[in-house]
Amino acid sequence: MHPHPLIDDILDRYRAQLGKDYSRYRNHAQRVYLACRQLDAEPVREIRYALAAAFHDIGIWTDGTFDYLEPSVRECRAYMEAQGMGGLAGEVEAMILWHHKVSRFKDEHWPAVEYFRQGDLVDVSMQLKTFGISRPALTAMRDAYPFLGFHMFLIKRAFRHFLRHPLRPLPMFRR
Repeated sequence: MHPHPLIDDILDRYRAQLGKDYSRYRNHAQRVYLACRQLDAEPVREIRYALAAAFHDIGIWTDGTFDYLEPSVRECRAYMEAQGMGGLAGEVEAMILWHHKVSRFKDEHWPAVEYFRQGDLVDVSMQLKTFGISRPALTAMRDAYPFLGFHMFLIKRAFRHFLRHPLRPLPMFRR
């Protein structure tokens, strides 16, 4: 089980914006990536999972909002275009936009979007939902990339969003 160096390379560009949350988010992104690779070892999707993992929540920090899906896609698109990876945009953007979908995902970007959705859910559920990933693999992910309060951070942000925008549902409930 190996982390992806591209995730660290990308997130280092956002270190100042991430501030004290840098390690929390970095660990979350690496755990999501590792979960995706446990669910789908297809080599062609490795870079796609790394890109989506690095960018999927980044809009929380770049735009200072918990309504972060579109800002996250925007940041990812700009990076992919600058790096000559525009051909991956459709699939990676779909992974980011649909990673909170409650039910299974199925369209032209299946199975990558579905595996990414599952990988994020494995981590957000604190590994209660496993989608068949072995306990030793989950323990190894958590040991290598500890939670560091990431889940409490999410709960606080969600609560703050609710207080400021009581009639605007969280992004995961709008898609």
